[in-house]
Amino acid sequence: MNIILAPMEGVVDALMRDMLTRIGGYDLCITEFIRVVDQQLPARVFTRLCPELLTGGKTFAGTPVRVQLLGQEPNWLAENAVRAVELGSAGVDLNFGCPAKTVNKSRGGAVLLKETEQLYRIVKAVRDAVPQQFPVSAKIRLGYDDTSLTLDNAAAIAAAGANMLTVHARTKTDGYRPPAYWPWIAKIKQHVSIPLVANGEIWNATDAALCRQQSECTDIMLGRGALALPNLARTISHGDAVMPWPRVLELLMQYSEFEICGDKSQYYSNRIKQWFSYLKLQYPQAAELFVQLRLLRKSSDILHTLQQARHSAPA
Repeated sequence: MNIILAPMEGVVDALMRDMLTRIGGYDLCITEFIRVVDQQLPARVFTRLCPELLTGGKTFAGTPVRVQLLGQEPNWLAENAVRAVELGSAGVDLNFGCPAKTVNKSRGGAVLLKETEQLYRIVKAVRDAVPQQFPVSAKIRLGYDDTSLTLDNAAAIAAAGANMLTVHARTKTDGYRPPAYWPWIAKIKQHVSIPLVANGEIWNATDAALCRQQSECTDIMLGRGALALPNLARTISHGDAVMPWPRVLELLMQYSEFEICGDKSQYYSNRIKQWFSYLKLQYPQAAELFVQLRLLRKSSDILHTLQQARHSAPA
């Protein structure tokens, strides 16, 4: 049973991966995607999004990190996949699920789910180029507009040599609206022999158990749920109790101190508010505190408000 931390652009960056894997319960992290167009990218592009490459391809807690690539040109994706593993990535993941309009307009992400043959060509080129000891995985949705190509797409990716396939159990058109259609993953499992990972709408340990039952997958990927409940992985893997709110406040303070001192300090205000948009789904206290934070712009004001909340929270 493996639990994988999902890639979420602009949200699950190296700092968030570090914090969540220190809490524990994760077996693998996938990075935010690196966009590949028509060139081999320099090492600094990889290390900017995946600084773990500079420390053996693992987070501080020892969790392996796999670089994700997004693009549509097989040969350039293959060349950059080789570069990723040479730099220390624990394999390569290919993004065929991103629903963003700007990405889809440039023929990347979920729009490729309309092109089964292209999926095959991309995965095969990458698998042929990357040394066999490094896994090549892919992430898809059930389709773009509908599920008419779901089974064909999964079969093509498997036939091309992928070692693992993560399925976000919704179409691009579904977006992130519940529910996630986990039984579809069980259908896919009947048609492919490679390991499948179930993803979508897992917010607590009960959801995880139901997802595993309906998808017939033991491996799962956590995304938004991991941000709403910072110890979600451990509640699933170890039966831990939900992290108490005072501990969450401590985590927010640690995050703030690292973010403000880091090279992305100008984004701190937006980042912390974005995290609160998930936390308030799990913690009523987060919803109350967000009312105070949402109008603040200065990092110092936000930090002061968090400090006050931590001091007034029950032990």
